[in-house]
Amino acid sequence: MNSFQNNQYGNLNQKAEALPVSRTFVSGVFMWMFVALSITALTAWWFATTPALLQLLIDPNTGGMTITGWVVMLAPLLLVFVMSGGASRMSAATMLLLFVVFSILMGASLSFIFLAYTGASIAKTFFITSGMFGVMAVVGYTTKTDLTKFGSIMFMGLIGIIIASIVNMFMHSGSMDYIISFLGVLIFTGLTAYDVQKIKRIGAQVDGYTADDNVRKMMLFGALSLYLDFINLFLFLLRFFGNRK
Repeated sequence: MNSFQNNQYGNLNQKAEALPVSRTFVSGVFMWMFVALSITALTAWWFATTPALLQLLIDPNTGGMTITGWVVMLAPLLLVFVMSGGASRMSAATMLLLFVVFSILMGASLSFIFLAYTGASIAKTFFITSGMFGVMAVVGYTTKTDLTKFGSIMFMGLIGIIIASIVNMFMHSGSMDYIISFLGVLIFTGLTAYDVQKIKRIGAQVDGYTADDNVRKMMLFGALSLYLDFINLFLFLLRFFGNRK
């Protein structure tokens, strides 16, 4: 994903120099992020409140996930790789279609949280996440400090918590789970500011080129980055603020 954005950024840089930030581009990124989050939230609620749909994901006899459930859980990760690896070959319309499908599958997979946590605590955590995300988005947009090195550190930390999470799947350590959750909140809070600054810089180069197909794809990639920041921040915060049923 990053390599695609960097390559296209370089191409656009040859077209324009020192252009003001394209508010059309930045607002478009946030618009698609909110659209995707809305699709995910509605899908999660729909699955969680419809027993027939839940039975497609969870076997009522064993309580374990069905084959469909595993597909729904793993497909979003596969779609991220498809969108990243095939970005240069697909059109913006195809990218948008995959993004919508990704949002729906994420919603279906997140319906599981309604089985584990109370609706009130999920709503509370969502508002807390929105506040933290909003503050860091403003910081990323307004700060004069270059967050590139900071972003690199955050990515290394992300790799670290992924490895630690895999290890803890076998250890089942409550203490390690708490530490991973705490670090996850810090990392995705920092990545939000970094990604917003990156989107702002790309926007500074695309003013007047927002109808370009590559620019539309970068807009969707920016929305995907912020979407993932928000969802992961929400899930890590839910471990602290969620009340289990």
